[in-house]
Amino acid sequence: MAIGKNKRLTKGKKGGKKKAVDPFLRKELYAIKAPSMFENRNAGKTIISRTQGTKIASEGLKGRVFEISLAELNGGDESQGFRKIRLVCEDVQGTNVMTNFHGMDMTRDKLNSLIRKWRTLIEANVDVRTSDGYVLRIFAIAFTKKNSKDPKATAYAQTGQVRAIRQKMFQIISEEASKGDLKDLVQKLIANPEPIAAEIEKKANTIYPLENVFIRKVKVMKKPKFDLTKLMELHGDAAEDTGAKADKVAAANTVQALKGAGGRL
Repeated sequence: MAIGKNKRLTKGKKGGKKKAVDPFLRKELYAIKAPSMFENRNAGKTIISRTQGTKIASEGLKGRVFEISLAELNGGDESQGFRKIRLVCEDVQGTNVMTNFHGMDMTRDKLNSLIRKWRTLIEANVDVRTSDGYVLRIFAIAFTKKNSKDPKATAYAQTGQVRAIRQKMFQIISEEASKGDLKDLVQKLIANPEPIAAEIEKKANTIYPLENVFIRKVKVMKKPKFDLTKLMELHGDAAEDTGAKADKVAAANTVQALKGAGGRL
């Protein structure tokens, strides 16, 4: 074959290598804002692809669930580090992700540390409805307590006693949940010590002494229709935003008045 007849021999492969583009250049950061029942409102950051075509970034964030330690949300209280709080994005305001309570859980290592041999483990779960229309499934856990004066090494509760304690759990959890709205219930759940668990331990003491009583898990089963006003009230941002806008308008008016009067800034 004559040299120079096939021009493709002197060139590279067709197409060549595409230039590597960092995928994070097409992303943008949003700040996660926790509801006002938590001490630390800044719960972190989340990323999402920028708005492109029909894909809107804010719409993609709605419904996203974030799992955060309660210790971080409650001002670094390490005694609550075993609690995992789930927050769900309800709305996006600018670069802020406005979240609401979506559930609570306990870490596996904490749950394993509670289990003892020669004790009876008692569990109960009940569906409750708050005054503002949320339906939650609450799981409770408790362990029988050994009497120091009893020579027996075991502390087993009878089947009838377990049933009676479980009924007490149903009753106390239902009463506490139905007293107020979701915000009131969450404040009870994240309090240290837990008032609901303390009440269960107190009422069940007449049936069989208990220890290590906890609300193990909370799941949001149903929600009322989304209301932006209620969400902003939950975050306590409505009044703050209005004040900030009013201050900006007042400052602009002052500047204009000084310029009109020929004053120096």
